[in-house]
Amino acid sequence: MIVRDAGNAWQVVMQTDHADLSGAFARAWRDRGPRHESVAIAAQRHDDGWAVWERAPRFDAGGKPVNFLDVSVRSHLAFYRAGIAAITEHDPHAGLLVSMHGAGIYRERYGLDPGLSLTRAPEVHDEVEAFVAEQEAKFGGDPGEHRADYDLLQLYDRLSLYFCMRDVEAGEPAELQGYELEPVQPWHVRVAPYPFSESPARFALVRRLISKGAAADVLGTAPERVAITIEESG
Repeated sequence: MIVRDAGNAWQVVMQTDHADLSGAFARAWRDRGPRHESVAIAAQRHDDGWAVWERAPRFDAGGKPVNFLDVSVRSHLAFYRAGIAAITEHDPHAGLLVSMHGAGIYRERYGLDPGLSLTRAPEVHDEVEAFVAEQEAKFGGDPGEHRADYDLLQLYDRLSLYFCMRDVEAGEPAELQGYELEPVQPWHVRVAPYPFSESPARFALVRRLISKGAAADVLGTAPERVAITIEESG
């Protein structure tokens, strides 16, 4: 789960809902390489492994839902392996990209996100290294010839996280892998260079708002859809 402090509530976005938004970005993309369908599948399914974990969401001692960066890493490694295997059976190239994504979580996205880390990774360092070595054996230890597809998958993931991790208001611009994002109204962003087939492009974020100070019930809280508009700058 992607958990954000929203004042009187916790905003919770399930990993599978976050991945649905990533997949929507991929399907709306204008410039498509020869394996774009596989990239879109990877974007849509890259967090499939989380689906089992999220059937019984965890909470910390203070009652806060456990954020995705704070989960048990041993559990994370296990369900990511399962997700990679299932996606590979569906589409081998998509599975390879998700294998890269899984390893890249523990390698700062291979240079794209130096701030990315799971807080509990040092607890099981040797198991993390074994997982990374296992995945890197599939693609040579670096995205290499698959770099363009890997970078696109990371962009779709990070663009989705941009919306999952904040209330988007007019204000400070952001930069993601060479794209400039300028919020102009709540949940309305201008992007340059513009990457989608249509402008404006419209998407939706599915989230849950869990009241603080009450018995937390993530799955029992009805989700809501937040409309997102992305348009061309200028």
